Amino acid sequence: MAERLPLWKKWMYALGQLGWSLTSFAIGNALVYFYMPPEGVNFPQYITRGAVWAGLTIVGLVLRTSRLFDAITDPVVATMSDRSRLKLGRRRGFLAISVLPFALLSFLPFFPPSTSYTINTIWLFATVIAFYWFMTMYVTPFFAWMSELGHDPDERLGLSTMISITWALGYVLGTQIYLFQTILEKRGFEPVKAFQTVTVLYGLIGFIFMLLPVIFIDEKRYCEQHVVNEGSLEAIINAFKEKHFTIFVIQDLLYWIGLTGISLGLVYYITVLLKLPKEQASQVQLIMFLLSFLFYVPVNFLARKFGKKAVLMAGFIVFALDFAFAALLGKLNMSPYAQSYIVGVLAAIPLAIFGILPNAMVADIAEAHGRKTGNYKAGVFFGARTFMQKMGQTIAGLVFPSIYIFGTNQVNEFGLRISAIISLTLMVLGYIVMLFYNEKEILKILGVKVVAQEE
Repeated sequence: MAERLPLWKKWMYALGQLGWSLTSFAIGNALVYFYMPPEGVNFPQYITRGAVWAGLTIVGLVLRTSRLFDAITDPVVATMSDRSRLKLGRRRGFLAISVLPFALLSFLPFFPPSTSYTINTIWLFATVIAFYWFMTMYVTPFFAWMSELGHDPDERLGLSTMISITWALGYVLGTQIYLFQTILEKRGFEPVKAFQTVTVLYGLIGFIFMLLPVIFIDEKRYCEQHVVNEGSLEAIINAFKEKHFTIFVIQDLLYWIGLTGISLGLVYYITVLLKLPKEQASQVQLIMFLLSFLFYVPVNFLARKFGKKAVLMAGFIVFALDFAFAALLGKLNMSPYAQSYIVGVLAAIPLAIFGILPNAMVADIAEAHGRKTGNYKAGVFFGARTFMQKMGQTIAGLVFPSIYIFGTNQVNEFGLRISAIISLTLMVLGYIVMLFYNEKEILKILGVKVVAQEE
């Protein structure tokens, strides 16, 4: 019988999430900024910035290709981890192997090696794709580990909340990348060197935090382990045949397309629509995530009282309202700074909801599936979920950079407003899809949760 993880070791596990959240921030959110800088940011031109094929930019193609590769490898790595016989453990061993290259590749794409656009384009494709391979090798087993370290639904919900907190902390620190760049510029750094220095520091700090769960958690001592009695492809296919899971990942796909589009464009909403300095984007994101912490306890309470489905649907509604407001930025009769802060405040509630509940819902689905079939494969479910999540990010990375420059070769106001309306529409669709999610059936299979809710 596996031991329960002590509280301090739960935090060691959760801090690994802070590490990979920070490590992945620059490539996930600032690649467009570095290679297609907004007006006033004096970065050299390393690659062709305009559309190069079918209206797509090089950065858009890089994001599409790498995130598609990332999405495909998620369920593959999940099944590899499920069947691994590494001495450190099937999850812990993967984390140990991937942590160093993951950290190094988090900043190498921001160091183009040549004045040749062609060479820099090849470098960008190669380093970003390699980055996502090692990110998958760390992140997918990391999430699967949560299901095994948590021995019951309440403990898994607790772990999900903890990693949501540390993910947000890492993301908040990541959002200050533009502020740190400015601080270094004031100390005499050239703009490019200032930005590159920040990405290196993020990789170093992230590496240290990602090592903590590898060092402090003995997988064989603390994990509930189950055998997967299916082949790799069969396990993946059967996960998507689970009707509850299929509905869940469709709404998750819609959510991630919309959220990624807004995340990639936030610095442009601030600088182009509101005519504010780029540092304000960091301030808005900081407020957004700090405020979201205030809602972590209420979200847990409301999810236990009304169910995860109802709370998640409320999150879609609030996000839709926020994106509607974003589409009007710069057109309203109020201070541009006030408008930017309203965007951040409105986003805080759904960010708390979507930060906590999806992982706990996947764990519930995986546990219910295991009880029905006798085949416990939480790793496959988490891998399949992140596959759809990254497909959403892939689609957003492909489409949104082209929307930002709609009709021109530069990021423009019309394209940014269209992007906000598209994100709004996706949130409405996500709400509609969740209407078909049968949470009561899952809770009935789990038994304990049904009783808890009835009480």
